[in-house]
Amino acid sequence: MDYDYHFGNQYFNYYDKLGIKSTEYQILAPAQSQSEQPGKEYLMKPLPVFDNPNYKGSGKLQDKVAIITGADSGLGRAAAIAFVKEGAKVVIPYYNEHEDAKYTKEYIEKLGGECILLSGNLMDARFSKEIVEKTIETFGKIDILVNNAGVQYQQDCLENISDEQFDQTMKVNVYGMFYLTKAVLPHLKSGSSIINLTSVTTFYGDPQLIDYVTTKGAIVGFTRALARNLALKNIRVNAIAPGFFWTPLQPACWVKEKIPSLGSNSAMARGAMPYELAPTFVFLASDDSSYVTGQVLHNNGGEVMG
Repeated sequence: MDYDYHFGNQYFNYYDKLGIKSTEYQILAPAQSQSEQPGKEYLMKPLPVFDNPNYKGSGKLQDKVAIITGADSGLGRAAAIAFVKEGAKVVIPYYNEHEDAKYTKEYIEKLGGECILLSGNLMDARFSKEIVEKTIETFGKIDILVNNAGVQYQQDCLENISDEQFDQTMKVNVYGMFYLTKAVLPHLKSGSSIINLTSVTTFYGDPQLIDYVTTKGAIVGFTRALARNLALKNIRVNAIAPGFFWTPLQPACWVKEKIPSLGSNSAMARGAMPYELAPTFVFLASDDSSYVTGQVLHNNGGEVMG
């Protein structure tokens, strides 16, 4: 199936449609929801913009091998496309979003890149070992690890978070990162880079994402401690804390009525498309950030400052 991905202004000004003059913030998408985590990109309206055709690679990641979890869609897909444009080969572990993953692989191959897909559950430590074994078997090395995959569920209060939900959120977002990083580490060499995804919600404490915020806070601590632990080996460990980006995680988490307002709290009064985060991944993966470790980069349109 062909999907029509367009670069450019896809904002929906629903104030105008409702006859309201105010244009206080720009709306990326109308109300919508999905019933399964972590969501399917091909079902979203509008489709997220994951590739900026004006972005030209310059060999910053030439011949590097990157593992990017959850890169079948969303921010991970945007990172994978940018990495390929910079000369990297990518390995994409994902859960069960087969249609999105297939499209990502086809897109990468049209760019002349190399990509392998691995479907499995990051909550199972055996899957991490399989990822590493397949990567080494196919490409012979690992240079970059991006721990991007995650789940989030909206709940109004702590009492509504079931033990099962808390367990899954912890295991996908934290255990999965731990298992895969531990499995990858013996293969990393001087100059390698680990990039973990935390969230803007960690820094203001979203009251409807208590368990998710807990995991993303843990990721900040993990990033800082591991960065110090690996610094003298010249293996850099950093994190990115995105604000609201239009990815499958959003309609899969929030009640549909909340979707049009997401991003409105940022200073720039809008959310963002995944392609806008891609250069940050490239920066942290490349030698451009050779003296950067233990840091959290905040790409949130000014929602949280300082």
